[in-house]
Amino acid sequence: MISTAIRVARVGSAAELAAAVLMMLGYPALMLAALVPSVYAFAAAAAVTYLADHYLHRKGSYLVNRLSKVRAGLSIRFLIRQLLLVLLLARMSLSDNLVFYGAIAGFIAFYGLQAPHGALVTLIRNRRRMPVATRNVDLASRIRIPDAPPRRLLNRSAEKMLHLDLAAVVGVLVSAAMDSPVAAFAGIGATLVLGCGYVLALMPYVRGRKIPPTAEKVLAAVDDWLREYRPQTVLYFSGSRDSAYQVNMWLETMEQLDSRPLVILRERVILANLAPTTVPVVCVPGGVHLMNMDLSTVRVALYAANVGKNIHLLRVPTMKHVFIGHGDSDKLASVNPFSKVYDEVWTAGRAGRDRYAIADVGVRDEDIVEVGRPQLAPIQTWRGASEGPRGEAAGGRCPTVLYAPTWEGWDDNPGNTSILLAGENIVKKLVKADPPVRVLYKPHPFTGTRSAAAKAAHQRITALVEKAAAGRAADSRFTADTAAQDRAKAELARVEARLAELAGAAGDRGDEAEASRDGVADPAKHEEIARLRDEWNDAYWRSFPDWEHRVITGAEPRLYDCFNVSDAMVSDISSVVSDFIASGKPYAVTDSAELGVEEFKRQNTAVRAAVILSNSAAELGELLAAVRDPAADPLAEDRKELKQYLLGPDEPASIVQFNGAVADLALKAETRNLGQESRAAAGAAGADELSDALSAQQPVPANGDTDSTTRR
Repeated sequence: MISTAIRVARVGSAAELAAAVLMMLGYPALMLAALVPSVYAFAAAAAVTYLADHYLHRKGSYLVNRLSKVRAGLSIRFLIRQLLLVLLLARMSLSDNLVFYGAIAGFIAFYGLQAPHGALVTLIRNRRRMPVATRNVDLASRIRIPDAPPRRLLNRSAEKMLHLDLAAVVGVLVSAAMDSPVAAFAGIGATLVLGCGYVLALMPYVRGRKIPPTAEKVLAAVDDWLREYRPQTVLYFSGSRDSAYQVNMWLETMEQLDSRPLVILRERVILANLAPTTVPVVCVPGGVHLMNMDLSTVRVALYAANVGKNIHLLRVPTMKHVFIGHGDSDKLASVNPFSKVYDEVWTAGRAGRDRYAIADVGVRDEDIVEVGRPQLAPIQTWRGASEGPRGEAAGGRCPTVLYAPTWEGWDDNPGNTSILLAGENIVKKLVKADPPVRVLYKPHPFTGTRSAAAKAAHQRITALVEKAAAGRAADSRFTADTAAQDRAKAELARVEARLAELAGAAGDRGDEAEASRDGVADPAKHEEIARLRDEWNDAYWRSFPDWEHRVITGAEPRLYDCFNVSDAMVSDISSVVSDFIASGKPYAVTDSAELGVEEFKRQNTAVRAAVILSNSAAELGELLAAVRDPAADPLAEDRKELKQYLLGPDEPASIVQFNGAVADLALKAETRNLGQESRAAAGAAGADELSDALSAQQPVPANGDTDSTTRR
């Protein structure tokens, strides 16, 4: 019942739900206390509303944001509490008392301070919002960007300003209880002084050297940097906050390019969620600003998603445009007809080329280039039982099966995800498997964002895994080396502390202006962070028993890290399957739409070497048998062939293929541009010759006045 209430109220926890209920009930209690009247009851109810309101704001509760939509926003709630306090004074027959008039005058004056305070905060934020935000771009040597105001002044500023009325409210209540005006006027005075002080503290940041440069100066500085850096290859991305992973997966590849790379983002929220990188990053929210940027040296533009804002860069003819996507699968998104607007479409292997040919959406075969998947380099390939134990027969270790379903998609097609119809059956059979296996459940980040049914199914699966984990921990058959786990946890704490220390400078930056000024990556620090993340990953898996079931959400551990500790995987039609095939390990895919094994394999290339599961998951035994006895795995050779078909050959390395494709396309762009220049020059020369010829053919007047025609 509580979980249902939490879901309906859209709060994050039972504590948030309790705070919301207390705040809602607090205002009727205030009115009742004012009407009775009772100073002490009013004080108690007021304390509840103050504390609940503060707690919900500190948690960033969705419910608080929604209250403003029903005329119950932050200012209204504080105003109602103050009006009820005035009502309390009137009900106590204090309407002719100085406290009554002082309270009214004080609250009006306090609200008068809200206008300049709000105006200053808005002005400061607007002025410090950069037209172009950057990372790893040296702007500090080109323009002066002042320090941001102290975070305490701007963070939740409206809430902080309104809470200054606490001194006045307490003072008035004390005076009402003691029948003395001293406390009331002291409290009102304190509130007004603090309010004026807050306004005055903001004033310096709207004048003088504390004002950031104008948009024109910032844009000029960025263009100046671009002319100096001369970027050659651009990774362009636009999307929602949840889609940041789509650009993050390409950052390491961009760092390994032979040409000078640049990342162009279109949304500030993507910049805020961008993974650490040494590649220069420019976030340009405005389409006009982007179209006026000096990108004349760029020859190749890479697009990780098909979105409307791509048109702002696609319009530039001096560069070649390539769709690289953010995964390679048999989903319809992998053969989007929009892809034909690009000069080339790059796929991992032959399968991508064939996929477009079968779909017949206008992408020509000569425009498709196979470049492999550079991101798959971290995936460890299993070459046999000698590399490590894979089940009880190979050393007694509990095999690990990863369940990594995709999300529900934009429609209700039952083939989108296994979570709705098969997820619980899959997990139930895995946690009850005999001999036992360990289950890792890592859902897609978008799971439950569109469909309430998918969100509910995800929560049930999570509960199943956690319950099974608790049961296994209490089972005497499963033992753990607690000393080793304690050492691993200590190592985790050490690594996390160091990572927090390294990230501290970035976390302390006040706003995007400061972040643009100071956000130049230190290569040594970047390398240390990468090393520490590897150490964190190693310590994480050692910090709990290798038989313990786990639900894994969030960015860490990464999906590929889960691949490397797993012996098999169950998933859906998505790029996750194609990526896992790089490991060579057994996998199963769920036919959630119940097409039948043959039709399912015919429609989906990536499942041709998979165990096909029905929604009952009855076929899971075949997958587990292959895990426990690799020698008897009937699909091992099929997986090798499918890997090359989907992902391309192992040699040369994918990053070599990718760099080669970039170089070839850059040459095509340069050839095109030189051709245009030659034609333009020839056209200009032809025009000059034609002009000279026409001039030579002009008749000379009989009187010898060669200028008579111009004077006529």
